[in-house]
Amino acid sequence: MRPRHNSIGAALLGAIFACVACAGCGYGFASSGTNLPPDAKTIYIPRFANLSRETGVNDIFMRYLDDEVASHDRLRIVDSAANADLELNGEIVTFTPLPTSFNSVLEPTIYNENMTVRAQLKDLRKHKVIWSGSGFSYTEHAPVVAQAVVPSTPEFVQGNLRSSDIANMTDMQVAQTQTASAQDLMMRYIAKNLYASMAEGF
Repeated sequence: MRPRHNSIGAALLGAIFACVACAGCGYGFASSGTNLPPDAKTIYIPRFANLSRETGVNDIFMRYLDDEVASHDRLRIVDSAANADLELNGEIVTFTPLPTSFNSVLEPTIYNENMTVRAQLKDLRKHKVIWSGSGFSYTEHAPVVAQAVVPSTPEFVQGNLRSSDIANMTDMQVAQTQTASAQDLMMRYIAKNLYASMAEGF
């Protein structure tokens, strides 16, 4: 009976790994665009509204979203609704930097950068909304002093700086570079998930 249990265990383990692999590759399936009308070829993406208190954050996010849509080669971005099959509208609901760690004199050393986006996709030929999503949110840590930077994190390792660079920076330089890095990761993540949800309809 033992070999039978081993084979069952191996099969179960294989199924688990397959599920994990599928989950890890879920974003890769988004390029198929099964939620998009098959004959839709073009999309217009007007500037998202900005409901947050952070001026210009919507303009920055639009560059990430445009790049994400273009990277899939499924839809061509056009400059007006008159030339588009689809239209993607949306808004930045929140953009909130919150201090989460402090030094001995209660000065912030780490901020949480959080952004939430909602959007909807219209079929301009049929004049109807074919998809909407409201929960695209992500939080990324942004250390603002050298002592709070952890050089071993994957985010830091993948960046352009090294621990020796951080050690030679002023606190203002650390804050600027790490905040920019956190916002880059956050916006890329949201843009990818927004496109995946729009394209697959979940």
